[in-house]
Amino acid sequence: MNKSLTRSTGFWLLPVLSLASAGVGGWLIAGQIGTMTTTLVAGTATGVEVYVGQSLVVVGAALLGAGVLGVLLTLALVAVQAMLPAPAPVVVEPIDWTAESAAPANLETSPTDEASNAQPAVETDEPAGDTVAVQTSSDASVDDEDESQNGSSGSTATATKISVK
Repeated sequence: MNKSLTRSTGFWLLPVLSLASAGVGGWLIAGQIGTMTTTLVAGTATGVEVYVGQSLVVVGAALLGAGVLGVLLTLALVAVQAMLPAPAPVVVEPIDWTAESAAPANLETSPTDEASNAQPAVETDEPAGDTVAVQTSSDASVDDEDESQNGSSGSTATATKISVK
């Protein structure tokens, strides 16, 4: 577990909601038991106070029990976390930002640069039907750039320069 237990939102919700549940359950039990005791001793108890009061005491007991169980679970989680060994810190090497700045600033070439760098096509003695296309060095660099960009935008049409209408 690479995340600290005390930094987890779920962990903090457990004790807060457990204490709230236990508090509401205790309040329901104390209020209803007090009302039932007072009215039964005085002899003025009605059926609503006695029978509804008993049901509310049961609901309060369930809430109180859930709250106590949540508090105990919180303590158990803290104890288990304390027993686990802490993970060793990961050493991260610093990023060498100079390597990125060493790339040429202007990757695109102008049409005049391509014309001046063009090499003449090699003529062969083969028949016209079997001609072999020879790439110049400037054409090869353009193709290499195209291949490195294939799929970078997630679109085949963009990567292959196809017009999609």
